[in-house]
Amino acid sequence: MSNSKVIFVDVDGTLVDYEGKLPESAVAAIRKARENGHRVYMCTGRSRAEIYPPLWEIGLDGLIGGNGSYVEDHEEKVFHQALTEEQIHKIVDWLHERHLEFYVECNSGLFASENFMTSGIPTVRQYSKRKHKDGADTMTVRDAFPDMIENETDLYRPDANKVSYILSSYQDYLDACKDFPELKNGTWGGKGEEALFGDFGVPDIDKAVAINTLLEHIGHDLEDTIAVGDAKVDIPMFELCNASVCMGSGGDEAKAAADFVTTDVDDDGLYNAFVHFGLIDPIETYEKA
Repeated sequence: MSNSKVIFVDVDGTLVDYEGKLPESAVAAIRKARENGHRVYMCTGRSRAEIYPPLWEIGLDGLIGGNGSYVEDHEEKVFHQALTEEQIHKIVDWLHERHLEFYVECNSGLFASENFMTSGIPTVRQYSKRKHKDGADTMTVRDAFPDMIENETDLYRPDANKVSYILSSYQDYLDACKDFPELKNGTWGGKGEEALFGDFGVPDIDKAVAINTLLEHIGHDLEDTIAVGDAKVDIPMFELCNASVCMGSGGDEAKAAADFVTTDVDDDGLYNAFVHFGLIDPIETYEKA
């Protein structure tokens, strides 16, 4: 491998902990790695609108968002595969017909369905409890999604990366798979029938596809790459990149797929991984997370 690496870092459960807190050690590690000539990109399921200022303020080289549907390098849009006009119309109409509340994830914002801000409160609280977030019992949708846009009359968004919806039961997801075989159907907030949300995504796109696209753009080879994540959705980039890291707090499938398992996200996991791979020397001065 060459001296200069390209590092792809998942956000939730990897860069930030399960309460959304950004460890100081992670910030210090990324800044030092970039000083050392390495590139660091967020590689996340979040759409660009969900990348809040504290993350950009770290100082990163760019973003892979929407689990691969959007690629950005130093504020330059490299790739964006949105849902088609026909697909977003079909999805929104299907969800309305089933009286399921949802939000459309776009680079321009998160657009809530008519009653999502109220109907979503129990689901958001349950999800927050599972993530052991402080104040889960009183959490509102606005707390969970600070910049969510409500009262939007046009939900047929032309730049939709993904649509997430509240499951009334697991059958909603099974029906979605049957009615939308042409899309990427998923669930989150729990495994199997414990899932809280379903989502519709762009087909034939994942983090690995996006990484290849970005590498071609910046002129780097796969041998220069390191992927860092914590969940099953990160496995495609683990399998693609030359080296891979799973957080100690990550899932068993992701751990099994990774080359190296670091400490927990809130126990300096990202920092320790960067030291392990020689991206940085141990830092004496950062404030312990």
